[in-house]
Amino acid sequence: MKPRRLLLRFGAGPVSDALDKGGGMDHEIRPWSRKVKMAGPAFTVQVHTADILMVSKALKECPPEHVLVIDGHGERNTALWGGLTTMSAWRKGLAGVVVDGAIRDLMDINKSALPVFARSVVPNAGGAEYAGRLQCVVSCGGQVVHPGDWMVGDEDGVVVVPAERLDAVLEKAGRIVAAEKRIAKAIRAGVEVADLLKVDEVLERKGKDVFVPQLRVE
Repeated sequence: MKPRRLLLRFGAGPVSDALDKGGGMDHEIRPWSRKVKMAGPAFTVQVHTADILMVSKALKECPPEHVLVIDGHGERNTALWGGLTTMSAWRKGLAGVVVDGAIRDLMDINKSALPVFARSVVPNAGGAEYAGRLQCVVSCGGQVVHPGDWMVGDEDGVVVVPAERLDAVLEKAGRIVAAEKRIAKAIRAGVEVADLLKVDEVLERKGKDVFVPQLRVE
């Protein structure tokens, strides 16, 4: 099965677990569209603060089934993305958009099937004066994103999977999801979560530990 389909099936939470509970963007990077499940390799663009000139260039160059990742430096009060760019991205077959900044035209975005993640919504748009950079290493939502890294998004937020770790993450996330299904089955049968996690055993062991901030002796 293709990586995109597997990542969509797993979702952001298990993928983050497979990254040793990492990879997640800031909680402020949230979904704003009606369709929120997203997976695809990153196509990156870094813009000048509050400037949209490079966004349309990036949208033109971004291949289908990729996620357009816009490094807007976290500016919340000037929109870098809107209804018309959403329409164009959907027509081109993009997998989604992640904006480290603001968007506008929320009604149009809500109606679109294109997954759109951003920090905020404001009515005022940015200028179009300064050249930025395409397909460079960017910072988005507190995570470093390289071109080609895999982006996974859903109701929980966005996770970045480094391209070189993709195969290992897919294998581990698959095992995590399988384990969660077994746990869910046990819970439905009446087993306590604390018993499944062997909490009493863990607490007993910790009670015997000697802990000093600079030294741990068992």
